[in-house]
Amino acid sequence: MMIQEPCNEILCAMKLYSNVFAPSPRRVRMFAAEKGVTLEIVNLDIAKSETQGAAFLALNPMGDVPVLVLDDGTTLTESLAINRYLEALVPLPPLLGTTPLEQARINECVDHLMFRLYVPTTHAFRHTHAFWNGRVTQVPAYGDVAREAVRAQFAWLEARLADGREFLIGAGFTLADIVAYTSVDFAKIVGLRADATYPSLQAYQARIAARPSAKA
Repeated sequence: MMIQEPCNEILCAMKLYSNVFAPSPRRVRMFAAEKGVTLEIVNLDIAKSETQGAAFLALNPMGDVPVLVLDDGTTLTESLAINRYLEALVPLPPLLGTTPLEQARINECVDHLMFRLYVPTTHAFRHTHAFWNGRVTQVPAYGDVAREAVRAQFAWLEARLADGREFLIGAGFTLADIVAYTSVDFAKIVGLRADATYPSLQAYQARIAARPSAKA
């Protein structure tokens, strides 16, 4: 991992509202760690509705994390938008590609993973997990359908990684790997794991988990 030193004052002044377990802010923390960018982290407890308080809703009316607050008070929401902003500020190491085709391939994979893996995982979580009981109207049958969609994407990743490639796109680690790793890891919450059924995916998850950024 390349460390950017000394720390730029603008980067040092940025504050990230996060949650220890949620995958969306984790994507930002991993991305920033890969860039060598140290953010001030403010962890909120979603279970205690800390993202629904008036002070936080003033930052993000949607009541979701992550939220990046810049030194001048400007706020950015949505993990992919925040990561693209960080990429523009700190181009090296490149996590979103350096050529038009590479950038398109990374975005293609990210979009695929977000819509076909991450979103179904969140639906399975909301509709089948006890955490959401009483918080939302749960439709367990829909959660089961979402769980099957997640399994299908595990199979898709297994097939993509079966050729022995180290990363999803090209020879280097990218945002696509962050999205894949955090989404597959998050699926554990609905009882889905990259186990021996998916040997290439299991090995891939272990490789990414060994990166220092995975602990961010």
